[in-house]
Amino acid sequence: MTSIIEIRHYQSAEGGRTSTVPKPISKTTKPVRRKSRAAAPSLPYEDSLIESLKDRNEAAAYLEAAIEDGDQAVLMLALRHVAQAQGGVAEIARRAKLTREATYKMLSKVGNPALSSLTAVLAATGLRLSVKPVEKRQQKATATKLAGTKTIKAELQAA
Repeated sequence: MTSIIEIRHYQSAEGGRTSTVPKPISKTTKPVRRKSRAAAPSLPYEDSLIESLKDRNEAAAYLEAAIEDGDQAVLMLALRHVAQAQGGVAEIARRAKLTREATYKMLSKVGNPALSSLTAVLAATGLRLSVKPVEKRQQKATATKLAGTKTIKAELQAA
């Protein structure tokens, strides 16, 4: 079996010398043409997201989900989406009495807003920051179990 060798000539940077480098080419492998599966075109989601975030209840749920995610970049992106839905970042900056540049920087992926700036932006969008206790699954399960035990005891005493 013979193999085909292609000789390539390379010219040096000085332009004087050329060298030949053998490059083996296999006869057994051919380029495989694969049928490409074109992905179904996706619809842009931001327009419908911004439209839904005009409702303050939707905006509050969206921000709460972003906070639960625990990633600050996700929260800043969510705040930016809410700001866009509530009139745009420049309008929110004006209502919050912040500079437009500072607001854009604050709502960037690397934004690190001060609490006063964050509450001002939230207030400008008609929202506020609130704190509630975390319910752990064990505490919830224990409370449910205790309530069930008390109910059974009350039923036994009544009988």
